[in-house]
Amino acid sequence: MGAGAAGLSAALVLGRARQRTLVIDAGDQSNRAADGIGGLLGHDGRPPAEFYAAGRDELAAYPTVQLRSGEALGGERHDAGFVLELADGSREATRRVLLATGMEYSFPELPGILQRWGRSVFHCPFCHGWEVRDQPLAVLDRGAAGAHRALLLRFWSDDVTLLADGPAELDAEDAERLRAAGVTVDERRVAGLRGADSTLTAVAFADGGARPCRGLLVPVTLHQRSALAEQLGAALTGEGRIAVDAVEVDPTFHTSVPGLSAAGDVSAQMPSVANAVAAGSTAAAMIVHGLLAEAHGLTPVGAGADSAR
Repeated sequence: MGAGAAGLSAALVLGRARQRTLVIDAGDQSNRAADGIGGLLGHDGRPPAEFYAAGRDELAAYPTVQLRSGEALGGERHDAGFVLELADGSREATRRVLLATGMEYSFPELPGILQRWGRSVFHCPFCHGWEVRDQPLAVLDRGAAGAHRALLLRFWSDDVTLLADGPAELDAEDAERLRAAGVTVDERRVAGLRGADSTLTAVAFADGGARPCRGLLVPVTLHQRSALAEQLGAALTGEGRIAVDAVEVDPTFHTSVPGLSAAGDVSAQMPSVANAVAAGSTAAAMIVHGLLAEAHGLTPVGAGADSAR
């Protein structure tokens, strides 16, 4: 379920293992707004839409893999596997389900963020920091988390400001760390962003002032974009640092429900295309090992100390 980086990667592994695989793609992958994918070996800077199109083209070479546009509205588990109800009214029976539906990204409500999201406004400096390096940058946050983000952003620029949008809520230690690192703390209320189209030139304040800025790092919260995991009975995590309802998985990407796996943002790993590709590949391989164990009475991989034998 899902044809983002994790889903397509998993489908490739399953297809090459000659497993009949159906990929349901609801579209609207979360990083499509970005100009390019940062930090993915072999695809650094490649537009996300182009990356996904190339992945779909690669899967077309495998007769065992079918891609279908759509969405699963519900499903249930039974002894032989699962039955999924799709939005087009059809039902699909399957032995295994891999959830790769991604997450919804919630970012601060501030005029000007939406049109700059994934470009000059971002949540991951590893993905977007290089493109705004050595320019005035800012972090919209406060407290210990804000201090951490501001110190991290210093790897990409010597000119970093922590925009607290009110009291900074810093303890003495964090305040001293920021001072020593040369990070400016600005407690003025933030009113909006300036710049043409998706570019950012300055942050505007409620007092009428402004601060030059070419890149803005903001915190995000991830939420499930599909109810399927919960409907199938998968355990979800409590509120964490990034996601409020991630799917719990073990080291082999299995969920609390037998036969149900999850990979990518949906399971609250560090959000990145590179991590999603790796997770999808590993999750698919673990599914194949599980089918092997089921067919021949072996101990599933990850089920015990001797599981790798």
